[in-house]
Amino acid sequence: MRTKYSPSQKLSSGHYVQIDDFEMYYEEYGKGNPMLLLHGFGGCTKNWHPFANELSKHYHLIVVDLRGHGNSTNPQEKFTHRQAANDVFLLLEKLKIKKFSAMGMSSGGMTLLHMATSQPNRINSMVLISATSHFPEQARIIMGRASFKTMPQEVKEMYKECAKRGDEQIQQLITQFNAFCDDYDDMNFDNKSLSTIKARTLIIHGDRDNFFPIEIAENIYHSIPNSELWIIPNGEHVPIYDSNVPFTSTALQFLKT
Repeated sequence: MRTKYSPSQKLSSGHYVQIDDFEMYYEEYGKGNPMLLLHGFGGCTKNWHPFANELSKHYHLIVVDLRGHGNSTNPQEKFTHRQAANDVFLLLEKLKIKKFSAMGMSSGGMTLLHMATSQPNRINSMVLISATSHFPEQARIIMGRASFKTMPQEVKEMYKECAKRGDEQIQQLITQFNAFCDDYDDMNFDNKSLSTIKARTLIIHGDRDNFFPIEIAENIYHSIPNSELWIIPNGEHVPIYDSNVPFTSTALQFLKT
């Protein structure tokens, strides 16, 4: 996914907090009801910077670097979306936030699925962008073969921009990404488990997503009781950075309905 950051944006210096065995970095903007923002795999808080100014006019944003990403550490050198969900809940406990809204792109959305099914009364509403209930074979092939050398240029740029500890961190993340290829437990939501989600949910998906076909997004939509589905024509994985896609206004309209 291509991200563009505005140098004129006034962004916070961020905060660090100890969460179990690792140090988590997060940023806060704005006032109002809490809104959690979770980036995709290999990304960081900066993935949300293009949208932060507008969103912070309506919400108190909590923007997180997931375990091992950006400025957050990961002594275990392992990553699962289930563990990421637990990490974020522990952060919210420290911030004394009980109920919140949330948005997550790709791995961030998958983390939200774990959060919304494990503690369904905590999330008021959420936006899932290019998320999945499970890893289909086409995604496993991409994950298993992934290397820094073969990544698209914009993805390389994102990894380099976000990996604050340099090449070693990049390689650790790619190794964890490769491991998803053989993991059938972490992302394994069936229709019954998805039906327990209470949060109002907007599912955003590109119809040309090379990881997760739109049939998965449609199934999530049919399984989550109070949900809406937005399929973006010609949209690839995480299609919200396209200037022709009215992501922020559409998401805000949904969240405030």
